[in-house]
Amino acid sequence: MKFFRVVLIYLAMILVLGLKAFAQQPGQEMKSDAVASAQETKPGAEPAPAEGADDRVKGSEKRFVALVGKDGVQHVEIVGGEYYFDPNFIVVKVNTPVELKVKKAPGIVSHDIVVKAPEAGIDFKTGLCKEWTTVTFTPTRPGKYEMFCDKKFLWFKSHRDRGMEGSIEVVP
Repeated sequence: MKFFRVVLIYLAMILVLGLKAFAQQPGQEMKSDAVASAQETKPGAEPAPAEGADDRVKGSEKRFVALVGKDGVQHVEIVGGEYYFDPNFIVVKVNTPVELKVKKAPGIVSHDIVVKAPEAGIDFKTGLCKEWTTVTFTPTRPGKYEMFCDKKFLWFKSHRDRGMEGSIEVVP
């Protein structure tokens, strides 16, 4: 009987923490130093929005144009956090390898990144971790392809519905 009581209390705590995390609206969390440093301008990126602007509002675009490095590879870094990708709009060249590094911003909610475009040579799903994870692909067809987080908790809105989505545009 005592065992069941402990299990019940543990499950109640998990439920409360889950409800608290998923009841939060996009843009409500504080940016940590790790996220702020990840949002510094990268080579090939467009200038950051004005100070104080919320660049993670659903529908806002933070664009990154990948440049081909000396190694012949396009390098892109994406940080995913509480219902956002930064940057959330990536431009890459067709038939040029891409090294996409992804990482999770601090927080308790798990996230992933999914792109399903096998016809264009882009087809992956990977969980976001505290450390950088590398995904490599070579886009074979110009076009605009969706990237998103497919996580969902119980009856709450999915992470994608809450704004955790973006695009990879492949250009000639």
